[in-house]
Amino acid sequence: MDTLEGIKEKVGRRQYEFSKHAVDQTIVREISVMEVEEGLLGESEVIEDYPKDKYGPSCLILGFSRAGRPLHVQCSYPSRQLIKIITLYEPDPALWVNYRIRREK
Repeated sequence: MDTLEGIKEKVGRRQYEFSKHAVDQTIVREISVMEVEEGLLGESEVIEDYPKDKYGPSCLILGFSRAGRPLHVQCSYPSRQLIKIITLYEPDPALWVNYRIRREK
């Protein structure tokens, strides 16, 4: 099972938790838990991988809510008992090409 499949499986079973930072971001950026689940469970893809992240292996996933809102969700690998949602945001088109590739500075 690949990383994304494992994440989807655990999110589908609600085996995940939000970091304090991620909770703050849902409030500040007005992103609902339902949108996060839709983004992760729908047509989503890993766009960046951080196997040596200081808080443990994680990846950045691009997904879309049912309403079509693009979301970036950084979360832990599925090897954890609960997926940890580290941060989330709506990607800024000025910083991302097609929401997938960081623009050169």
